[in-house]
Amino acid sequence: MTMDSDRTHDTQNADAAPVTTATGAAPRRSWYRRPLPLVGVAACLVAVGTLAFGIPMATAAGAAESSSSAVAVAPVTPDADAAAPSGPSDSGRGPSGPYTGSDTANGAAASAQEAAATASDDESAGVVLIDTVMAYDDGSAAGTGMVLTADGLVLTNNHVVEDATEITVTIATTGESYTATLVGTDAEEDVALLQLEGASGLTTIELDQDDTEAIGDEITAVGNAEGGGVLMAADGTITDLESTVTTASQGSDSGESLDGMIEISADVVSGDSGGAVLDADGEVIGMTTAASSGSITITAYAIPIEDALALVDQMLAGDESGSVTLGYPAFLGVAVSQGTTNRPGPGGSTVQTVTGALIGGVFEGTPAAEAGLQAGDVVTAVDGTAIADGSALSEALDAYEPGDTVTLTWTGSDGTSRSASVTLIEGPVG
Repeated sequence: MTMDSDRTHDTQNADAAPVTTATGAAPRRSWYRRPLPLVGVAACLVAVGTLAFGIPMATAAGAAESSSSAVAVAPVTPDADAAAPSGPSDSGRGPSGPYTGSDTANGAAASAQEAAATASDDESAGVVLIDTVMAYDDGSAAGTGMVLTADGLVLTNNHVVEDATEITVTIATTGESYTATLVGTDAEEDVALLQLEGASGLTTIELDQDDTEAIGDEITAVGNAEGGGVLMAADGTITDLESTVTTASQGSDSGESLDGMIEISADVVSGDSGGAVLDADGEVIGMTTAASSGSITITAYAIPIEDALALVDQMLAGDESGSVTLGYPAFLGVAVSQGTTNRPGPGGSTVQTVTGALIGGVFEGTPAAEAGLQAGDVVTAVDGTAIADGSALSEALDAYEPGDTVTLTWTGSDGTSRSASVTLIEGPVG
């Protein structure tokens, strides 16, 4: 069965999409499976998002029984007072609107499923609260992560930090806050790795070591339910071990498929993304990523912890193969748009169609703004390479890193061709 769901980093949506860029190693034994002592890598995966983030068109597959569809549970809290950027307010690269899951349905679920209760100290160990600022989207978001090492490596969902320009992480049990930087992401697998600045001596999560979970096993999903800033624990059971969740495309954000997901029946709500799914021993077996919406009984989906940690291992090895990217993307600071690229010809007497990327808006304080690009301009080349459209511009910039200098060529709304050298900056999380 399938079900529509929505991504919910609560941001204002626009037709234009800001252009960013995202920025391998010999096999080795995974750091989280090496013989003890595992310095700083203890045990329990607890993550939390705030507003539900939809994973639409979820389809259960892979096991003998087909599981129900899902809605991704992500984090997001809009900041209505945030200052709007110059130009379109939505990057088009991430969540594209408020959570549309039914809160009433979640409330009704409490009568069909055991209601969540405040998480115990043991369930909260290693759990962090994540707050992000999305300066180019005119918004903010809240989510969750899990401490993997005593010096501050934190695991979370990619969609928890997607589009973030600032990330603050708070240790739930102590209230200590840290600035976090991005180590790497895998948008297709919905995994992100952060590093806390100046962290040491942190309590880590406890990882499952036996990998013996089975359908019918009792679990507890721990998360920052509804972004309330209090960790909640929802008891439930495993209903499938090989589900597939597919997200429907929204705006410029294409759909994704997550395979091999753990399906659980538990009162998972918006804000629980990146949260821990604990087994009966209190060890983390998965990371909450999606949940059904609009039904009395909630079905949720979690990425198996071993899958998430395999990607962490790849990121720490500096391996950008597959869909893994390391660090922040390079950022030009424009929003591309669909529309006519007809411009006056020489002398203004004729009309010519200009091939290139139509600029829908320019963000203040970015390289594009400093170069003098404006809405209505058409970028025709990057370092001499012709640009056919907005997608081509994004692909061209993918080859660069923050700090790289490129030469842009564009045609103004008056038909005049211009060029300028710009130095790309760090963009929001991709």
